[in-house]
Amino acid sequence: MEDHSKIWQQKQVQDLKLNALLEVTKAINTNSSTAILLDLYQDILENRLGVGKLVLFSYDTEWTCILKYGIGEEFNHIKFEPELLNITEIETITFSKGELSKSFEIVVPVYHKQTALAYVLLGDVNQQKLELSAAIKHLPFVQTLTNIIVVAIENKKLFKENIQRAQIKKELELAQNMQKLLFPHEFPDTENLQVAAKYLPHQQVGGDYYDFIQLNIHEFIFCIADVSGKGVAAALLMSNIQATLHSLINYTHNLKDLIIEINKRVINNARHEKFLSIFLGKLNTKSQQLTYINAGHNPPILYYEKRFFELTKGCTLLGITDTLPNMNVEIFNYTAEFTLMCYTDGLTDTINNNGESISVEGLENIISINNKAKPDFINQAILFYAEEYKAEHPFPDDIALLTLKINDLGF
Repeated sequence: MEDHSKIWQQKQVQDLKLNALLEVTKAINTNSSTAILLDLYQDILENRLGVGKLVLFSYDTEWTCILKYGIGEEFNHIKFEPELLNITEIETITFSKGELSKSFEIVVPVYHKQTALAYVLLGDVNQQKLELSAAIKHLPFVQTLTNIIVVAIENKKLFKENIQRAQIKKELELAQNMQKLLFPHEFPDTENLQVAAKYLPHQQVGGDYYDFIQLNIHEFIFCIADVSGKGVAAALLMSNIQATLHSLINYTHNLKDLIIEINKRVINNARHEKFLSIFLGKLNTKSQQLTYINAGHNPPILYYEKRFFELTKGCTLLGITDTLPNMNVEIFNYTAEFTLMCYTDGLTDTINNNGESISVEGLENIISINNKAKPDFINQAILFYAEEYKAEHPFPDDIALLTLKINDLGF
């Protein structure tokens, strides 16, 4: 009779475990929420196995209590005790004088290979349901059940993160496509004037900007600019600057007025947290004048009459001060062909294996060698040089190039 009773109890325990696993599996397969999975886990341990007190720690970026029951207010702000990390097998708690070791009797570690996933602390085991000595036999089941629950919760989190990453990627691709729309896609390519540009964003979107705007048959306004920082924040501010410039050109072609208004816009939008470097130029092919303001930008390289000039005159970076004192508007009168190459600092910040940056002299050498070529070829030659120069190093920042050539003045 006693054997029958023992067999019946064993069968009852086996059925309990099997039913519990089936319920958990069903809950996972139906994509139940983390809260439902933890409620089911608590029900199995508290109501079916008679575990009176429990704390479950799981690791995310730090060890966090994700479930607790049967404990008092002293555990409202429960802390993970580092001594738990020394426990790799199921055992009774004797690891420290901390609050956890005073209140719980058994610790069940859950590992995946060599990595700890969770720790379960058990206390007040109902000896009528699972005697403490007998409970040790069933603790591997608790360990297995915890493993299934914790891995399921981790998988849900990873799935959610993957969805979020996919959504972010999609949004960045949309932002990238929208940013491409901000750049001009057609440039003059006549016997007298040729223009070309290249842009390599460091991330999917960036804070570099160039533009070339035709005012009338003889006049053009162009610029190259760089917002401090990288990524979406820089791209958003730059798109605002682009809109500002195009709007202002409807009212004025005065470079000084344009710079003053752009400075105001940068300050209003960035609150002195970001700044803008910009080279703003105006080309008049009839009067043969190049007028410009360089607001803290890398000086464009002008190749004229077999000599190189750096266009440095202008003012400070925009977005730093409300007023721009001592602004210089420079006028360059040309009587012969010239090449003007504008660039952002991602180009000259590119380093080689010796930690040396690309020099302006190196860029001038490429321009000189390819002076008879079209601007697009010059840009490609410069980017090829930069690619070879950096070797296995990544480009440090966005790179934008805007190159102009004045040809055949009829002399």
